[in-house]
Amino acid sequence: GPMTTDVSELLAAEPAKMSYEQSREALTEIVNRLEEGSASLEESLALWEKGEALARRCNEWLDGAEQRLAAATGTQPDDSAAPGSTGESGAPRSHDVPF
Repeated sequence: GPMTTDVSELLAAEPAKMSYEQSREALTEIVNRLEEGSASLEESLALWEKGEALARRCNEWLDGAEQRLAAATGTQPDDSAAPGSTGESGAPRSHDVPF
């Protein structure tokens, strides 16, 4: 679409300076590029590495948010869904990140 980012722009992005939303967007864009198979081998490797960094960054954001939530509510983060939780707020972790 018109929102398409250059591969070079994606690779220039610094995960440490990006918001969670920006990281997710860049990660999605990278996954699209890799799935398209339009990038050269060199670009694909670079995109993959950037994707790994972004995925780690997103997980750090999620972990941080989880800890703040736990601190605020006085509960310990628990991997199993708490009774009564619809699962809407818990972002799916491993299976929606392809790395």
